[in-house]
Amino acid sequence: MKKIVFALLLALVIPTAALAAGKTITVGVTPFPHKDIMVVVKGLLAKEGYDLQIKEFTDYVTPNVALAEKSLDANFFQHVPYLENMNKEKNLNLVWVAKVHIEPLGLYSKKIKKLSELKPGSQIAIPNDPTNCARALRLLEKNGLIKVKAGEMVTAKDITSNPKKIKFRELDAAQLPRTLDDVDAAVINTNFAVEAKLTPSKDAIIIEGKDSPYANVIAVRAEDKNSPAIKALVKAANSKEVKAYIQKNLVPKGILPAF
Repeated sequence: MKKIVFALLLALVIPTAALAAGKTITVGVTPFPHKDIMVVVKGLLAKEGYDLQIKEFTDYVTPNVALAEKSLDANFFQHVPYLENMNKEKNLNLVWVAKVHIEPLGLYSKKIKKLSELKPGSQIAIPNDPTNCARALRLLEKNGLIKVKAGEMVTAKDITSNPKKIKFRELDAAQLPRTLDDVDAAVINTNFAVEAKLTPSKDAIIIEGKDSPYANVIAVRAEDKNSPAIKALVKAANSKEVKAYIQKNLVPKGILPAF
């Protein structure tokens, strides 16, 4: 009888101790550069006794849903305005805990070399998710192509001045590089541009500056933000080793550290 009671107690204590120690952290990422950065973080966390499991996603919705449903401990793929909008749209309770890098949004084309070459009626493809759509329109507005109403989540319907009568196609962000053969230009997120063998610093016709507010962040459930495991993740993600990796490997591609 004593053996049975001891076994039951042991079964209860071991999982609880493992959970408290937070030895495994599962983080959801999109491929580039988020996965690459997390590989560096994984090595740093291993020295602290944590096993970082990296789960890859190819869209901008599933990682937040998976995090909210607790199949992930954290995710790393999005900027703050996108996270805030997803919280509102899907009634999530996610928070960001660390800014890691900035991926400037840029305009790319196989048909023109500068913005002035756009002809009347040209087609430009832009992201269809609310925050990146607004971000793309603001980039074009800043460079004098259009004018847009005041507000955060603006869409093509909010354009107030369009002298060249540009036609906008709103598409999934991951698909935008593939549209370059079909449209005159496309506003593409840096991660997808690099995957398509584009170099933002060389190939972008126009690109966001260093003052971009769209830093990519690590997001977690609000109740977990102060857990030992998440604190360890944040410390590693904002380490000198990660900054050195970004500066050496990603800055030449147009990606900047945000810490």
